[in-house]
Amino acid sequence: MNKITLLFLFLMIQISAQTGISVSPPRVYFESAAGSSTTQKITVTNVSTKNTLDLSVSLGDWDYDEKGENMMYAAGTLKNSCASWITINKNDNYFSLAPGERKDLEVTITPPANQDKLAAHTAVLFVSQMNPVDDVDNKGAKIKVSIRSGIKIFHRTPDIIKRKVEIQDLKFDSAKKILNLTFENQSELWTDGKIITDIINTSTGKKITIDPIIFYTLPGNIRKVSIPVQNLTEKGSYNVSVMIDYGDNETLEMGELNFNYE
Repeated sequence: MNKITLLFLFLMIQISAQTGISVSPPRVYFESAAGSSTTQKITVTNVSTKNTLDLSVSLGDWDYDEKGENMMYAAGTLKNSCASWITINKNDNYFSLAPGERKDLEVTITPPANQDKLAAHTAVLFVSQMNPVDDVDNKGAKIKVSIRSGIKIFHRTPDIIKRKVEIQDLKFDSAKKILNLTFENQSELWTDGKIITDIINTSTGKKITIDPIIFYTLPGNIRKVSIPVQNLTEKGSYNVSVMIDYGDNETLEMGELNFNYE
């Protein structure tokens, strides 16, 4: 049987309980002024039961697309990259972990004194397996397993900056029973939160509650979110209320829509 090399991004994977790594935390947040260094630890664990893993550390850039999916780039590609500000102990660039062994990586970030005017910067730190190991898939085929895990790195300045999210469009697709929401992160910082949707039949008063949707954005991101309304069964007139909660009570964005379902 042919051997297949598999690469897994941003996953903590354990195939056949034989091979895997975990990284903690998956996101690291730094806050410092220009020229000031700060250090945090990332723990890498070999969760394999029998394989020693040879690992390497590298850096890159990342962003979200309009659906919130991760997009990867070479280090220094994006204007908001802080990959060049990051240093790791020389002895930690390459290391091995025995089964069950863990290692702390010290990650230091030092914004340059003449840094740009952006309030937020990002990068990604990859921990990659250099020695693929033999395994079998769920059909019994022989495969080679090589794991790559990424830790998102965020840096912001200490300045007080208000976050702002604005809804740009809200429409209902009757044929697909989907609410299509478009909003933009208009602040200078990353903004995370949840989208809360309530739908009321204006004739009967019956309320349909949709499970909240978690979202993540970077400055300037435009996000398009499709909200399924599959439990909409009764014909009639409806009022939709969408609330984007991304902080305290002063940071809420709301939108409403009236539509007929026939």
